[in-house]
Amino acid sequence: MACTSCSTSDGGTPKGCKNNGTCGTDSCNKLTVFDWLSNMSPSNGEAIFDCVEVRFKNGRKEFFRNSEKLTLSIGDIVATVASPGHDIGIVTLTGELVKIQMKKKGVNYESNDVPKIYRKASQKDIDIWSVARDREEPMKVRARELAIQHKLEMKISDIEFQGDGSKATFYYTANDRVDFRMLIKDFAKEFSTRVEMKQVGFRQEAARLGGVGSCGRELCCSTWLTDFRSVNTSAARYQQLSLNPQKLAGQCGKLKCCLNYELDTYMDALKDFPDYDTKLITEKGDAVCQKQDIFKGLMWFAYTNNFANWHVLKIDQVKEIIAENKLKNKVSSLEDFAIEVTSEPEKDFNNAMGQESLTRFDQPKRKKKPNRKRKQNAEAAGVAAPAKPQQEKNANNAKPAGNNNPNNGSPNGNGNKPNNPNKNKKKHNSNKNNPNKQNSNENKPAEPRKPITNTKNENKK
Repeated sequence: MACTSCSTSDGGTPKGCKNNGTCGTDSCNKLTVFDWLSNMSPSNGEAIFDCVEVRFKNGRKEFFRNSEKLTLSIGDIVATVASPGHDIGIVTLTGELVKIQMKKKGVNYESNDVPKIYRKASQKDIDIWSVARDREEPMKVRARELAIQHKLEMKISDIEFQGDGSKATFYYTANDRVDFRMLIKDFAKEFSTRVEMKQVGFRQEAARLGGVGSCGRELCCSTWLTDFRSVNTSAARYQQLSLNPQKLAGQCGKLKCCLNYELDTYMDALKDFPDYDTKLITEKGDAVCQKQDIFKGLMWFAYTNNFANWHVLKIDQVKEIIAENKLKNKVSSLEDFAIEVTSEPEKDFNNAMGQESLTRFDQPKRKKKPNRKRKQNAEAAGVAAPAKPQQEKNANNAKPAGNNNPNNGSPNGNGNKPNNPNKNKKKHNSNKNNPNKQNSNENKPAEPRKPITNTKNENKK
């Protein structure tokens, strides 16, 4: 039942309301009503009901009379009566179902006080309306800054512009009464529009803004819940919930409305239970209740002198002991009435998620042995590679045959002899950086000379 302007664009995102896919319950279908009478035509001679339901921003709905006899259907954008000017809204319900909704909300459809619909909105009306809606978010940020400057204990939660842009309604929450007379003057000066302040409760604020609860679903107050009933901490006690305010509180900061949903079921089940503070008198001592299982009909009792051992009793057995105690008779012990609570058998199934490999059926890959011959050839090529550039360089530096060098033709000449690259280099003194080593060599005594023997003459003889 979304509006007709939410048709999908070429990129896949919805057009019109610019919610980009959140039209499920947040805007177009927020607090929607299923029109189960849409396929039924009126009987002969009966006119169509002349009132329609129109939705505005954040689920605000009102009923208007179609006095101009316009042909309206769900999703049409209409201009309605406002004070001052006019407002723009979307038709969400037509026909006989509107009469049922007006009775439910307590609106007299026969009264002349029902506002009227002017006309269907023109393109100019829609453009002015969209421009005004785009101004709401930056105005809310600026309005909060001004409220902080005035040091007011209030929170501006939402701003709603009228369809013609002539008036802006500021919704705020506050614990106490707030004097915002100076703030309104600053708002009118800053935003150049008519200002209306409206205080809402914390639950109404959460319903207007929407959100996701701790259950993972959208808030009940923003989807279908319209009447806010009071919730007490006794509802949590009856349901045996821990009184933790962080878990029991909702987005509005109050107790969750869902605490009342199952309260009647718990109250009906507790009617058969004896009081929680009941004491059972036995020969071994008094016993007090420690725990209750409401839907199984079981109660756990423990002796006052031994709180470590609990005994499970059924409701009928507890009532029987209470009846004996009223006659001033003591039962022997709780062990005679206690039952054995059988624990559920453990399942043999073990979760094997993540224990098996996804490639367990694939053939294992063979590890390749290192090729020693290829490695040796690569090392040999790396050693021999630097000699080639030196030979090419010496070949290029060779002098021509017609050189005037006298030793060019001699066998001992240097004509084709390669240059020694280390010829002009200075010898590195290894003892330069280690003076202690040099001094140690100087302090050593001189070794005696070896005798010289003439081996040439002996070989000739």
